[in-house]
Amino acid sequence: MLARNRFLLLLVMGGAALAIISLSLQFLNLIPMTPLAEERMFHALDGGAGVNLGKSRKRVLPVPHTQEPNPISEAYAYCNTPNRTEQGWEGHSPADYKLLSVQVMIRHGDRYPLYSIPKTKRPAIDCTLSINKSPSHPLMNSYISHMGQGERGHWEAPLGSVPRLPNHNACEMGELTQTGVVQHLHNGQLLHQAYKHHNLLPSDWSPRQVWVETTGKSRTLQSGLAFLYGFLPNFDWTKLTVHHQWSTLFCGSACECPARNKYLEEEQRRQYRLRVADAELEKTYADMARTLGLLTRQLRAANPIDSLLCHLCHGLSFPCVPIGDSGTSGCLTMAQFAVIRRQQLEDEVDRRRTGLYHKYAVLAMYPYLNRTASKMERVAKGSEAGRRPRAGGEEVFSLSSAHDVSMAPLLSALGLEEARFPRFAARIVFELWKSPPTTQGQLKKGVGKGDKSKAKDGELFIRVLYNGEDVTFHTTFCRSHNRHTSQPLCPLKNFLSFVRRDMFSVVNATSYQEACYKRPG
Repeated sequence: MLARNRFLLLLVMGGAALAIISLSLQFLNLIPMTPLAEERMFHALDGGAGVNLGKSRKRVLPVPHTQEPNPISEAYAYCNTPNRTEQGWEGHSPADYKLLSVQVMIRHGDRYPLYSIPKTKRPAIDCTLSINKSPSHPLMNSYISHMGQGERGHWEAPLGSVPRLPNHNACEMGELTQTGVVQHLHNGQLLHQAYKHHNLLPSDWSPRQVWVETTGKSRTLQSGLAFLYGFLPNFDWTKLTVHHQWSTLFCGSACECPARNKYLEEEQRRQYRLRVADAELEKTYADMARTLGLLTRQLRAANPIDSLLCHLCHGLSFPCVPIGDSGTSGCLTMAQFAVIRRQQLEDEVDRRRTGLYHKYAVLAMYPYLNRTASKMERVAKGSEAGRRPRAGGEEVFSLSSAHDVSMAPLLSALGLEEARFPRFAARIVFELWKSPPTTQGQLKKGVGKGDKSKAKDGELFIRVLYNGEDVTFHTTFCRSHNRHTSQPLCPLKNFLSFVRRDMFSVVNATSYQEACYKRPG
């Protein structure tokens, strides 16, 4: 008896020790925590009929803020240092649902600053690509080689003259860095893994099935190509046309909207008033200017946060100046950087509170969202039971390579006001899903054997993901949808109604034309 009790005691103590070790490793991030493919049951309201989920779907739930966000940690998150253990929730759906299309907007990857701080040395960063530099990626060598065959592709003017790879030993202003390339090779590879079992694109995909568009900046073109290569390794250049978007809003031929410009001007005035009212920010700029031997207005014009972020993201010391004729010397500090970042975070809060930016965003992103909706409708129509497939197929994968000034208004227009400002290589994904066919007129007791049931085509649903997180039920068009019905996804009709009419309610209109041109009062 005594021996058995000792044995049981040892078992209990051993189990407790293992549990403590496991928790400690997870806390120290030595064991990567990845999504689990779980089976879950969603019960219907009519008595418990459920839908079996093949994969779990993570959603971003609002978390109460117990403390102010840390400006430094927020800045490191903005850098988006490539992480091999990152997992996304793209491609997760209830069992037997069919993925019909995917549309992606990305922000370009890490870039060299657009501004330089006077009297300081520019960050010493090499923008050429090499597998011997860090960070790198397993696809880097084959990617570099494949980009050398780009003349076989089709390029809308003026994209044919834009370099397909960053290529300067000393980075030029705004040039994509190797970090930026790796970020998007990784992004593309993540989505390749997420969708490879869904047969989104056949191995012999046609030119009609893939759409790629970018602004004319080299950093967006190169980011888009890196993403595409990660998603479709060794893609056939002869099938690819890269389309040019002249506007960062991707508004095509529908860019004219006077009211949008008015809201943007009002938003910029709000930003200015908030900034000049911040005494700590004003003092910080004055101290920084004094250290560098500059006038405060000169420093402001140089937008120092842009260069300082580059130093932070690349692990470089902040700029210093030696003693000069002015007798000043010293270095810019992390504390000064934190003050500027703190004000930026407070500006985001005030922006949400006033709502001016949201009104601007709705009008700015309607053309893009309308194109997104139209593409989904075409794909959905082509998937109808009994319909003959269109020659060459439908456009099932779209990639828009964009900027922060493209993605930030898109998030706002969708109602994702709490989302973080787009980091380097951020991504927004729109997925179109179709449920399995359902059967009507099932045989009932007492019904003759000759009666036949009728098959009803599956229903259509949309998922929206931001940086791999499922944010569908935080969007304006699906926030009030009952997720606990027999259909746990957001109906596509909600999105279509939002884009075609409901989104304009914030500006007291029912259409884009009315919202853009109606007279106040």
